[in-house]
Amino acid sequence: MPQSYNLVIDGRTAQASRHFDVTNPANGTVFAHCPAATAADLDAAVAAARRAFPGWAATPDAQRKAAVNAMADIIEANLAELAELVTLEQGKPLGGMGSQWEIGGAAAWTRYTASLDLPVETIQDDAAGKVTLHRKPIGVVGSITPWNFPVMIAIWHIMPAIRAGNTVVLKPSPYTPIATLRLAELLQAALPPGVLNAVAGEDEIGRAMSVHPGIDKIVFTGSTRTGKRVMASAADTLKRLTLELGGNDAAIVLPDTDLDAATEKLFWGAFINNGQTCAAIKRLYVHDSIYDEVCKRLVAYAANVKVGDGRNADSVLGTVQNRMQFDRVRTLVDAAIADGAQALCGGAPMEGEGLFYPVTILAEAKDGMAIVDEEQFGPALPIIRYSDVEDALARANDNPSGLGGSIWSGDIDKAAALASRLECGSAWINSHSMVRPDAPFGGVKQSGIGVEFGALGLAEFTTVQVIHR
Repeated sequence: MPQSYNLVIDGRTAQASRHFDVTNPANGTVFAHCPAATAADLDAAVAAARRAFPGWAATPDAQRKAAVNAMADIIEANLAELAELVTLEQGKPLGGMGSQWEIGGAAAWTRYTASLDLPVETIQDDAAGKVTLHRKPIGVVGSITPWNFPVMIAIWHIMPAIRAGNTVVLKPSPYTPIATLRLAELLQAALPPGVLNAVAGEDEIGRAMSVHPGIDKIVFTGSTRTGKRVMASAADTLKRLTLELGGNDAAIVLPDTDLDAATEKLFWGAFINNGQTCAAIKRLYVHDSIYDEVCKRLVAYAANVKVGDGRNADSVLGTVQNRMQFDRVRTLVDAAIADGAQALCGGAPMEGEGLFYPVTILAEAKDGMAIVDEEQFGPALPIIRYSDVEDALARANDNPSGLGGSIWSGDIDKAAALASRLECGSAWINSHSMVRPDAPFGGVKQSGIGVEFGALGLAEFTTVQVIHR
């Protein structure tokens, strides 16, 4: 029988008046009942966070650091349970770069965040006086997370907020709320009541958070379209914002690329988490001289990547997470094929139950096709020919998104020079998608505002006060 879960408010679980079903995308069965928070529940969570804020902000820095480390311990101790929940609701495999990897990474990210500091900066210190810059916590942070990495992205939001002295109201995606609610419940053991609260529900709860006068900052990861709505609705209260939005990352493969070394990295740069990753390769530009060989090698690699139920030990990739995204991938692939692209593998949904779409590699894709111009966010990769690298660079940059990009070459210096000309927040050389906790990450253009990770990401959860004396 599906288990019912609860909200987390003021240090304890709280029942909701209504629940909704959460389904396993591998078979369509209901595996859990999620609490549907009301406006009153959100008000209670915000009120708890506001009550807790003065005490938490005043807590000595060493104690806050210890609390974040304690939360890393809790995540590690509960890895098996949390990973199982992520696989059931998100569809990714337990092993490999799946749920266990996500939870393990969440623990490691938490521990690194605990190590960060924001020391007082001295601007002037001489006979004329002393001027110092101090970082102070903002207040109550509202976190709205997506369905692709439900636990990892929650960690990216809440751990720097708490480390900096803020309190949090967390809202997971209605598609994948269960592991996040359970995470919030478990983490209460390391925190005073009200520091971390979790509500769940449909999109209207997210909208209510973005206008709520008791929330001082919103951190949102998701689509550019929704991010614009969050930004607009936050304007009346002048909330601080960190928005990590959609990407349509381009990778440019130069003719001197070592394909023996690059093929596996190219594949996983595109298909990590079944392509449901903001900073994955969404458009692959390959030089004419090696185009056919790159296509051949990627298809051969894909032939050994099994797509199946994430609970099966031999599954390397799982499902598309939800029906809306599944239908979008199918529509984009169908349109590309109708417009002249060739599906070298995949190209149609897999038979049987569940939201399974095979790895799809599309040759002879062209700029102007929707699957090239728009973010597909699924297991389909268009490969576009080019003959002049300047043209490829211009085409890569001719897009409203600017999250990530990569250059592939045997000449590292040449690749670095080209990477510096990509219009994106993160550029990789001979790799893609590899974010790290000590390197700031964020988008330009319509891929977001602000950065996450490292000291700069931690600073996003503070205001500046300059003291003159």
